[in-house]
Amino acid sequence: MAKVFGATSTAFGATSTTEDVLEGVNLAGKRILVTGVSAGLGVETARSLAAHGAHVVGAARDLDKAERATGEVRKDAAANGGGFELVELDLANLASVRAAADRLLEDGEPFDVVIANAGVMATPFGHTVDGFETQFGTNHLGHFVFVNRIARLIRDGGRLINLSSAGHRYSNVDLNDPNFERTQYEPFVAYGRSKTANILFAVAFDRRHRERGVRAAAVHPGGIQTELGRYAEPGRIEKLIAQVNEQLAAQGRGPFQWKTIPQGSATSVWAGVVAGADEIGGQYCENCHVGTIVPDGTPISVISEGVRGYALDSANAEALWKKSEEMVGESF
Repeated sequence: MAKVFGATSTAFGATSTTEDVLEGVNLAGKRILVTGVSAGLGVETARSLAAHGAHVVGAARDLDKAERATGEVRKDAAANGGGFELVELDLANLASVRAAADRLLEDGEPFDVVIANAGVMATPFGHTVDGFETQFGTNHLGHFVFVNRIARLIRDGGRLINLSSAGHRYSNVDLNDPNFERTQYEPFVAYGRSKTANILFAVAFDRRHRERGVRAAAVHPGGIQTELGRYAEPGRIEKLIAQVNEQLAAQGRGPFQWKTIPQGSATSVWAGVVAGADEIGGQYCENCHVGTIVPDGTPISVISEGVRGYALDSANAEALWKKSEEMVGESF
């Protein structure tokens, strides 16, 4: 008999792929929303879910690019009883965010899972249409408004999965200066703030919706070579990997290995439809398991396992929620 949504907690790991974690899983009848389906992880996440029978709604800023990128998604959906459709969503423009949410609300079709996958990394200093620092505005505030607006469409027992990163270890959120108006801008610090915000949003959302069985978690996909790194200054990623390899060698461990896109997408899929709800609710997940809190002072690394305590702190999560509401001018 095929396994169904959320019915197993089989152990997987860093090299597990989407097909590994979904082996024998039947998602027929499930509707799943995935943002950022124009490249990389978003496309593979959508493809793997649709290939196991889910109807996937993919959101993207550039629909033409997304249409070109998702040919295999449609092909696999058609071959396996799934479905796929696209909706326009520009997370750096709250008018677009609200319009997209309104269209989904008007349709009234519920979702079993929302995977907030889209994001940018280490961009030059800039602002969204609404005047927010680009990474915080796109990665956090855009999803904050979008997900909260469609929250009632998430079925009882459903899930929200936020794509975060081990890059959250670069920085806690700075609620006194979220737009770098007084702080010197550093691309990876800004990225870290936004990725910490993704985790804290999951923590606060989980607390608000768990009474009806809706759970939320954040995931780190691992180090994958996708277009996400296109803004990083030349040599920066290579330098980071060299530092990581020094740490790994000191621990007697082998060198860092890039993940493939199917391996990088596996944790999102695992947390969304395979792991137990109580296992992942309010947690940070990586390598297809729940991450553990690392002690303060542990060397920063975008690769090493573990989550900073500030990213799971409930008071911090509530403070971010309140500040986010103030920034977007909307209460949830």
